[in-house]
This record gives sequence, C-alpha cells and structure tokens, in this order.
Amino acid sequence: MVSIRCKMIVKEELKNIGLHYIIMNLGEVEIMEDMTDIKREQLKAALLKSGLELMEDKKAMLIERIKNIIVEMIHYEEELPKVNFSEYLSEKMDYDYTYLANLFSETEGTTIEHFIILHKIERVKELILYNELNLTQIADKLHYSSVAHLSNQFKKITGLTPSFFKSLKHKKRVMLENV
Repeated sequence: MVSIRCKMIVKEELKNIGLHYIIMNLGEVEIMEDMTDIKREQLKAALLKSGLELMEDKKAMLIERIKNIIVEMIHYEEELPKVNFSEYLSEKMDYDYTYLANLFSETEGTTIEHFIILHKIERVKELILYNELNLTQIADKLHYSSVAHLSNQFKKITGLTPSFFKSLKHKKRVMLENV
C-alpha cells in the first residue's frame, strides 16, 4: 500500500470479509482475528481484483517494508531523520543493516543507497515543480551537503541539471497555453 487510495481499498476489503485491523501502515496491516485459510484466499482474490497483492513470503515482506519506510521517509515526512539512513532503517525494522542491505541487493538487483537516491531525486523533482523552495533550501531539506552535491546527483540520475529541468516545466506550460 503506497497511497491513501490503497489503504481505503484494503480497509473496504477487510470490512467486506469481516476482518478488523489494529494497525494499518504503508504496506502492512495487523489484523485482530486469526485469519482462516478461506478468509486469506478471499482477501487475496479481492485485493488482486483491485490490483493489489497479499504478500506471504517473509523476505518479500521485509523488502516491501524497507521500500515503504524509505518512501514514507522521503516523500511523506516533513523532515528527514538526523541520523544516517542505515541507522534509521535498522532501528525502524529492528534488523541488522548489513542483513537488510544484502537481502535488498540480492532481491532487487540494486542497493538500498541507490533506491534512496532515486527517491530523493524524485522528491527534488517534486519540490522543483512546486516552485516553493530554491535549490539551497531543497538541498538542506533533503540533507545534501551542498547544492553542488544535489546538482551532481540530479544530473547523474536524470541527465539534466536542476535548472534545466525547471526550465522544461516553464516551456511545457507555454506550449500548453498556445494549444
């Protein structure tokens, strides 16, 4: 579950099946009742119809949890944690970071660090498009050591400078207005 819409779908499907949840976070739900095989299959089928999947493999669930924590941290938290990401993740998941990093790399074919960088760049794009913060403020908000570091990472991932990316937004607007 990576959005409010997904949470709403899961809540509705749980209600339809007669299950009650205690906690619902991005990607995970704690259910009050013991789930019978029949209810599990009903939930699985109902979620599948909505384009969602019930995960039962422990390693896959750990990977999803890692991804959800990173997405939540970068896209939904007002401020990134002051500790480094490895400590934050290890603390949140109550697992050794080396274990999590190895499992993630083995399963996803990329590192946790690269996954974080990709999401940070997506967040930078959002913030540039909102046009509420300048690059210095964005770099500070996302804990880049400098604007130059942010710009270099942005260019490495997107092939564009942040300034050029921002100018594309304006060109698109002009083009749409002329249509």
